[in-house]
Amino acid sequence: MFKVLITDPISDKGIELLTREPDIEVDNQPDISYEELLEIVKDYDAIITRSRTPVTAELIDRGEHLKVIGRAGVGVDNVDIERASLRGILVVNTPGANTIGATELTISHMLNVLRNAHIAHQSILEGRWDRKKFMGRELYGKTLGIIGLGNIGSQVAIRAKAFGMKVLAYDPYIPREKADRLGVKLLDSLHEMLRQVDILTIHAPLTHETRNMITRREFEIMKDGAVLINCARGGIVNEEDLLWALESGKLSGVGLDVFSKEPPSTEFIEKLKRFPNVSLSPHIGANTYESQENVAVIVAQQVIKALRGMTVEYVVNAPFPDISVLTLIKPHLDLAEKMGRFLVQWAEEGIREVHIEVRGDIAEHFHPISSAVLMGILRQVVDFPINIINASYVARDRGIKVEEVMSQDVEDFKHYIKVVVRSDSSERVVAGSVLEGHVPRIFRIDNYRVDVEPEGIMLIFENKDVPGVIGKVGSILGGAGINIAGFRLGREKRGGIALGILNLDDPVPEEILHELSKLPEVLFVKQVIV
Repeated sequence: MFKVLITDPISDKGIELLTREPDIEVDNQPDISYEELLEIVKDYDAIITRSRTPVTAELIDRGEHLKVIGRAGVGVDNVDIERASLRGILVVNTPGANTIGATELTISHMLNVLRNAHIAHQSILEGRWDRKKFMGRELYGKTLGIIGLGNIGSQVAIRAKAFGMKVLAYDPYIPREKADRLGVKLLDSLHEMLRQVDILTIHAPLTHETRNMITRREFEIMKDGAVLINCARGGIVNEEDLLWALESGKLSGVGLDVFSKEPPSTEFIEKLKRFPNVSLSPHIGANTYESQENVAVIVAQQVIKALRGMTVEYVVNAPFPDISVLTLIKPHLDLAEKMGRFLVQWAEEGIREVHIEVRGDIAEHFHPISSAVLMGILRQVVDFPINIINASYVARDRGIKVEEVMSQDVEDFKHYIKVVVRSDSSERVVAGSVLEGHVPRIFRIDNYRVDVEPEGIMLIFENKDVPGVIGKVGSILGGAGINIAGFRLGREKRGGIALGILNLDDPVPEEILHELSKLPEVLFVKQVIV
């Protein structure tokens, strides 16, 4: 008999699902204190929480029989993932459970802004009858641009087409076949899409790639009088530039469910009040009874599968019951993840194929190393937790073709990991090893032989192999107050093309990257954070 403790409120649907199982005993204590939980957790095989309960290292250690921790929701900030992994305890969550709720809120904001429904409602309450004032626009015939064609973006597309809208999308990580099935035109360039849309809606995670994705530059590209809807993540849209777009009339309306700081500052809200057609909500995309039922049902299903040793789709961590194995391969897992993180930034387009080679005496641990590479790639492009267990599953689900090769033969190194990623029109390569059992190194980037520590902020530039290039680059960085922590150079031949790699103490602002790209000797420059 498995004992499951529920420590936060969840929908009765999930509780019913658990209680129907003859080998599961459910103890529902949604108001239990942390101190009480510490005393009784030793008796349970699983706990199900939301965000209220802190699942600390102490709590996990006291859970002598714990096999699974179920988080009814996406975020797992309240769970000590590392301690759970070391104990071999699965942590599961419920990504995608709020898809329809977030989709419908997006449509709601869209209709509010185009038909002024929220403002008209308020005017009636204030005793006015201003019919002529509330002349609106129809969704029919408008062009909708979607950033992020994942679960929510796809559902928005389906509903938008039902309204008679033309739908474009930008998502470099989605197969074109998926867009074709949805009847959506997938564009390779964000700016190309922005020029065409009447309404822009965002459904992407907040990553290094999407932070400040929409700035004044992007607003200037859009049509005058366009509409912006963001029910995804705060921080994707630069809020100061958003205010400029409203002030200038570049945007005729805005719908926001998310903010860069939540709750948003009084100052920001006061500035938004100056504009007549702004529809706001307090991050309520998942706040529907149906979404909360979905969360409860999915977490219950995941816990049941985990207790019975079945395949679990939404695992947040990797169980390593043999700690000695974890200790042995951890440096290689770290290197593999950094290589994946490097490549997803180094690649110029969305990755379609990943070829992974593992050689030497680590080949027997090939699968977790391969998954670590995928984990590094996917953590930059999805908005739910990716780990060594679910990385391969998510890669397959997103249409990424993965090729795996392992061999005991290795020429120059005791261990060797090589990763090749391909997009529609380009290929990137990185290879590396772990020296002395703990020192990660990258020894190849594309066709260049290098010796680089994959750590922190890296500035990478291709340049003509002529005297004075490093001095010019260093002078520009020094003038910007950016300290160089390390420098490595790779080149194919003397006087040809070289690849410079700088380890930096601080990130390089966009304007400095632009200045560096204007040097006549520099052919290409890219900032990568690993």
